[in-house]
Amino acid sequence: MRILFFGDIVGNPGILAVSDVLPSLLKRFEPDFVIANGENATRGFGINYRDALRLRECGIDAVTLGNHWRNRSSIDDFIEELDWLIRPCNVRNYDFGQGYATFDVDGVALTVVNVLGTAFMKEEVNSPIVSVQDVLNDVSEGIVIVDYHGESTSEKATFAYYFDGQVSAVLGTHTHVQTNDARVLPQGTAFISDVGMCGPYESVIGFEPQSVIRRLFYGDAPRMEISEEGKRCVNAIVLDVDPETYLATSIQTLYLIDGKERQDA
Repeated sequence: MRILFFGDIVGNPGILAVSDVLPSLLKRFEPDFVIANGENATRGFGINYRDALRLRECGIDAVTLGNHWRNRSSIDDFIEELDWLIRPCNVRNYDFGQGYATFDVDGVALTVVNVLGTAFMKEEVNSPIVSVQDVLNDVSEGIVIVDYHGESTSEKATFAYYFDGQVSAVLGTHTHVQTNDARVLPQGTAFISDVGMCGPYESVIGFEPQSVIRRLFYGDAPRMEISEEGKRCVNAIVLDVDPETYLATSIQTLYLIDGKERQDA
């Protein structure tokens, strides 16, 4: 089974970038299931109902979230309605929505799990290992894809090795920078520290550089801005999983700029 996973989608440019390239990627790779991290989809922070539907309508089967899952409190009104929208499974004191969802893909159960890391993160969460183990105790069999939303690459790698052979893939999100460590671990779990992002290419993790400079170094910018102009990048991975063993057989990174493969500088 083949799964296409998009890194953090940042703002309207990210949604448009994915919408533009997805038809060609569907034709090129013929994935059976498409996942995207959408926690930055609405102006870079959180996701609203309209943008969640836009992602779904462009061909994404499941949308995961992250530390900005509730930046827009309106999500409380619709997250349970959208059973393909998955918030972190280990957040505390939040009873809306679900931290994982299981889909039937051509007769094979495919579970998508979202979990928040702990290193350098501000959110109060339960243990990622305990929380995901609880999910696995509830899921009897099938493919399991974990979106590990965290800051620390070593924390993500440690988590992946812990669950090596127990889940199909551990795919890192949150830093918006695609890492060069995609591989299948010894017991058959695919891993990458961070899938990357989809959004403005000439940016600082999706945001207009000057607004980030002003905010970070001078403190005189009320917020970081997202430019609607310029090139757009798409970071994603293509994952192949054996539908009988539920273990990964390959993982491939994609880095597109305005729909074309990125050339090394």
